[in-house]
Amino acid sequence: MPKSAKKNDPITLRDFTPYKEKKGEEYMNDNQKEHFKALLFSWKKELMEEVDRTVSHMKDEAANFPDPADRASQEEEFSLELRTRDRERKLIKKIDSTLELIENDDYGWCDTCGVEIGIRRLEARPTATQCIDCKTLDEIKEKQLGG
Repeated sequence: MPKSAKKNDPITLRDFTPYKEKKGEEYMNDNQKEHFKALLFSWKKELMEEVDRTVSHMKDEAANFPDPADRASQEEEFSLELRTRDRERKLIKKIDSTLELIENDDYGWCDTCGVEIGIRRLEARPTATQCIDCKTLDEIKEKQLGG
């Protein structure tokens, strides 16, 4: 594939290229925001495609098996698939709210302490709303309260 054609294609999570920061570059400038918007839209698109595949799979595979064990196996498979899709539905909502943060120029800053979350952390978890220090403290508190 020619390089020029590849540049115009949307980013996919499978061929993700990390953002290369330039020396002295301002944090969360327009280029960085565009990078994360493309990443989030791509992630959302892949999740939506998976939802479509699940729906068609369930339609194609739905059968009324006479054997109760076969029917139970199919129902369990569908149940697991639907649970996974429900988690992905929640993730899609989180992606949408993250895209809204980008539009409002609030993306990339820790909700707890207000410092930069960091490009690499956001690439690892684009929906992150806390810096690594605040997230670590939250997890420690959660462990202590949860047992």
